[in-house]
Amino acid sequence: EFCSSPAGTMLLEVLLVLGTLLIYFLFSKKNEETLPFKDGWWGRGQKPVTKEDSSVRPFKVETAEEELSDLFRRLDQARFTEPLESSCFHYGMNSVHLRKVVSYWKNQFNWKKQVEVLNKYPQFKTKIQGIDIHFVHVKPPRLPEGQAAKPLLMVHGWPGSFYEFYKIIPLLTDPASHGLGDEHIFEVVCPSIPGYGFSEAPHKKDFDSVSAASVFYELMLRLGFNEFYIQGGDWGCLICTNLAQIAPSHVKGLHLNTVFISKLGLSHLLSVLLGQYFPGLFGFQDEDVRRMFPFLRKWPYKILSESGYAHIQATKPVTAGCGLNDSPVGLAAYILEKFSSWTDMEFQNLEDGGLERKFSLDDLLTNIMIYWVSGCIVSSMRFYKENLQKGIGTQKHEKLTVQVPTGIAAFPNEILHMPQAWAKKKYTNIVSFHFMPQGGHFAAFEEPELLAKDILQFVDKVEKEQLWKKK
Repeated sequence: EFCSSPAGTMLLEVLLVLGTLLIYFLFSKKNEETLPFKDGWWGRGQKPVTKEDSSVRPFKVETAEEELSDLFRRLDQARFTEPLESSCFHYGMNSVHLRKVVSYWKNQFNWKKQVEVLNKYPQFKTKIQGIDIHFVHVKPPRLPEGQAAKPLLMVHGWPGSFYEFYKIIPLLTDPASHGLGDEHIFEVVCPSIPGYGFSEAPHKKDFDSVSAASVFYELMLRLGFNEFYIQGGDWGCLICTNLAQIAPSHVKGLHLNTVFISKLGLSHLLSVLLGQYFPGLFGFQDEDVRRMFPFLRKWPYKILSESGYAHIQATKPVTAGCGLNDSPVGLAAYILEKFSSWTDMEFQNLEDGGLERKFSLDDLLTNIMIYWVSGCIVSSMRFYKENLQKGIGTQKHEKLTVQVPTGIAAFPNEILHMPQAWAKKKYTNIVSFHFMPQGGHFAAFEEPELLAKDILQFVDKVEKEQLWKKK
């Protein structure tokens, strides 16, 4: 009776309007929100009142003879431990194989030759928010008439470096010469994350992925790129995700080969319990089921067995880092173990960790040398604490969605598989999701051609349908 009265009807209408507004506020408004740009000062001391020097300076990798003499002295004096019999890589880096790597490092590895390889692409430094940012910037050797190069920012992770992209760069800047057509040609920018490689480490606390994304956004604008594509794996995935949240109108497309989702809800829990039996109900494909189940073995067990390093680095990074910064052999063991298990978990069953099945020792040692000569291992490890010390799921960027067109390349040997059904709750505009036929965590380094092809087809889709205009 009350509802049929004028007062009741009016109250019902008011409640409906308020309910609609509440739903709009909770869902629509939240989704459209962008992440604030983080304008920090990461240099030493107080921020100067004078304007920052924004010049871009050429950079070349150079190593003094004294540094190399010191390295060889340390390698000669290395103290090895005896491994357990038949332990392979199950306890970490196998020290019998480590001796072989160190022997190669001392007697065959030619760092000077690798420095020439590093310097074959133009490198630069520029000061942003108080620290020197190092980056590789490669323009196409040729462009068909009337065609412009598409700017592409590529961001590495840990324990990698800008060198991970050296094999994929020519496939993107000169695709026609590699049988990949000339419809989309890229101008590639690969920066070193601050505190990694030849980028200066922040001198202040709290430099996290949003800080890095803000710095790289400023870098791209400084280079004259108003609209650009971004690509990343590992920390690069998070940094690029944050950049897409900060500047959605400038990012034409986001391509990822790793996906992290820290905010899991009831639907995720139900899909874990029932997804194996009713995959269609939860949007799982057969390949999702194959990669995710049995869930306890494929997720929690893997997280526990593979995340010890992350717990150390997210809590007391400097303690462990001091030893790695002092011992090149310790540094090599720590990094190489990741290149074994993260490329393929099955490699732990091999005496040599399968390290040379996908990479050459020259490539692996070049990456380690970048950490050694720059002395950046401690600052690279600190990045974990800056990102994780406040707890998982507590940061603003974790609660915001990503609206820009997104492409995901899901490699089968990635440590954790993230199904599209889960990813799309965070990335609301996935236009390309592919189960890659082979490859693991270090995709650009291990499978440059597969990754390049996936980036090209993703960009082709975005360009043809002008998807970035529909964000």
